[in-house]
Amino acid sequence: MAISPVFFYLFAAMAILFSLMVVFKRNPVASAFSLVMVFFAFAGIYALLDAHLIAALQVLVYAGAIMVLFIFVIMLLNIDVPSFDLARSHAAVKIAALAACLALLGCFIWAFKNTVFHAPIANFTPETVEAAGGNTRVVSELMFSDYILPFELTSVLLLGAIVGAVAMAKRKAGPNLPPGYKGKA
Repeated sequence: MAISPVFFYLFAAMAILFSLMVVFKRNPVASAFSLVMVFFAFAGIYALLDAHLIAALQVLVYAGAIMVLFIFVIMLLNIDVPSFDLARSHAAVKIAALAACLALLGCFIWAFKNTVFHAPIANFTPETVEAAGGNTRVVSELMFSDYILPFELTSVLLLGAIVGAVAMAKRKAGPNLPPGYKGKA
C-alpha cells in the first residue's frame, strides 16, 4: 500500500486548519460545520490507507448523523450567544488557560513518548483478512468484542455533550421561560 504524500499532506493540512476553526469560531454553528470538514478530512486519510469501510463510517456516522444531531441541538437551544469571552477576561485567566493548555500538551507528549505500542491481536495481512470474511467482518468482530468498552464510552461521551448543551441552555433561559423571553409587552 503506497500512500500519496501530496494527498496525505493536503488532508492533514485541511484537518488542522478546520480543527483550529472549530476552536476559534465564535458562532457554535460555524464551529460545528468546521468539525464536519475535519471529519471529511479524516475520511480522506482513511481512504488513502485503504480503510474504505472506516472512511464511509466516518462520513455516515460522524459527519452525517452525529453532527446533524449536534447542529439540531445547538439551533434548537439557541446557544449562539457566547457565555464566556476570553477577550474581556483578566490577564490572570488568560495566563492560567495558557498554562493549562501547555500542561495538557506536555502530558500528551510524555504519554506518546513513554507508551509502548502493543502489536495488534492478530496478524492482519490482506490474505488473513480475506480468509476471515472480509474487512467489514473483521472490524465489526473486533469492535464488538475486544473494543466494546471504548465503543460504549464514546456513546456515553456524546450523551454527556448533549446533556451539557441542554443544561447550558436551560440555565441561561430560566426554568420555565423560552429563550429570548422579555416579559409582558
